[in-house]
Amino acid sequence: MAGGVGSRFWPMSTEEKPKQFIDVLGVGRTLLQLTFDRFKGICSPDKVWILTNKQYVDTVMEQLPEVPKEHILQEPCRRNTAPCIAYVSWRIKNTDVNANIVVTPSDHIVTDVEEFRRVIKQCLSFTESSDAVVTLGMTPTRPETGYGYIQADLSAASPRNKEIFRVDQFREKPDLATAQKYISQTNFYWNAGIFIWSATTIINAFRAYQPSIAKIFDSIRHDLGSDHEQAVIDERYQECESISVDYAIMEKADEIYVCPSSFGWSDLGTWGALLRESQHDLYGNTVIGEGVSLFDTRNSIIHTVQEKRVIIQGLDGFIVAENNDTLLICKLSEEQRIKQFRGEE
Repeated sequence: MAGGVGSRFWPMSTEEKPKQFIDVLGVGRTLLQLTFDRFKGICSPDKVWILTNKQYVDTVMEQLPEVPKEHILQEPCRRNTAPCIAYVSWRIKNTDVNANIVVTPSDHIVTDVEEFRRVIKQCLSFTESSDAVVTLGMTPTRPETGYGYIQADLSAASPRNKEIFRVDQFREKPDLATAQKYISQTNFYWNAGIFIWSATTIINAFRAYQPSIAKIFDSIRHDLGSDHEQAVIDERYQECESISVDYAIMEKADEIYVCPSSFGWSDLGTWGALLRESQHDLYGNTVIGEGVSLFDTRNSIIHTVQEKRVIIQGLDGFIVAENNDTLLICKLSEEQRIKQFRGEE
């Protein structure tokens, strides 16, 4: 899924170029490319499908020329994750009725790629022989209020895989006290928004729990893969309710399982998250860009990649980021006010 706006990393990320298309980590690969890279050994490039907004199609093709052009599906408008997943699932099933699918956002990071691959492979093995829906639950490392949580039933593992358990329930993003309560227990996990299921299973789930969305894609299934697919999608996609797959399917279906995982995951939703997940110097600073000199500066993130010489003295706990004609200098503790600073609120 590569259609999100991702403007929380402003000014580096904008609606014209969201964070999934940016080398956020300064490693020479964008987040989209890194997502593609970690599926090597799981599936070949001709089995990769990308759902994005129309305005980003050229960027996707430029960054991932290995992916077949016909596998880059274009949303004419934003309708959240459920319609996007429905579209690609019906489209894939037209190609392979026995397809097994992993759904993943394109703007997250994973630091232990080998463990990620091991977990994904075992979940695919689980779903290809059952009607199960599996979601990955990240072992929490702190009382995070920015993530939803999954409460697992750890009393008995699945007979077919001792690392996979039934989901008791999904919990919304909590306040700090509730998050602290969650992580004091052993059966709460962060909801990473990564799902594994067969094409048949997820389509049947849409028919059962979201019949209005299923009706749209059932009615156009013979058009998917044809020369006029895009014209039909442009006309009918807007009829879909804008709803997340969590609300649409995950919180309603019966055969829902979680695979507790720990492979260095983050959704990189904030500058603070980027600082936390990146390499630091001895003073807790992360620098992405060349020609940066720091003096008496601590616990700050500097993202300046446009070949300017940057000299910073005396900051503690700040964001310094530039993009084109914009320079942001902001306290990390005030990051939530960036929209206000931009005049958007």
